[in-house]
Amino acid sequence: MPVTVRPAEPRDIPAIQQLYSCPNAQAGTLQLPLPSLALWEKRLSNLPDDVYCLVAEEDGKVVGQLGFEANRRARRRHVGEFGMAVHDDHTGKGVASALLSAMVDLADNWLNLRRIELTVYSDNDAAIALYQKFGFRQEGVAVDYAFRNGKYVDALFMARLNKQ
Repeated sequence: MPVTVRPAEPRDIPAIQQLYSCPNAQAGTLQLPLPSLALWEKRLSNLPDDVYCLVAEEDGKVVGQLGFEANRRARRRHVGEFGMAVHDDHTGKGVASALLSAMVDLADNWLNLRRIELTVYSDNDAAIALYQKFGFRQEGVAVDYAFRNGKYVDALFMARLNKQ
């Protein structure tokens, strides 16, 4: 089945909440276990104009989500930042690539952004490899960035420059 990417709609919120309940998807983000539906309804209702919520869908089911924010500060309006997750049952099937491709197209060709930034846990080898495939390069390391599953984990700061 092909993966399609589209803007999230209110009807997608329960599926997004379930996606972030998956152990691997949750562990790769800053989300806490057992996210409530009310939390996700609040988080995704009335997004500001500079925030984009995309979902990846396969056979009518939400299998991935990407949140992207274009910076509003005057001297950083050329920068965007994102976070994403893929449902545990759909990793390695092109979902993340489809989401990243749509986000890069939006940033480069419609929002005129020069720089896209991300933070990724240093032990997430698959995500790091995918980001590198899309032109992201490591710019720094944050030691003990987050507390996850009973211990601290480092994170990498990565960025991609659009040099058009």
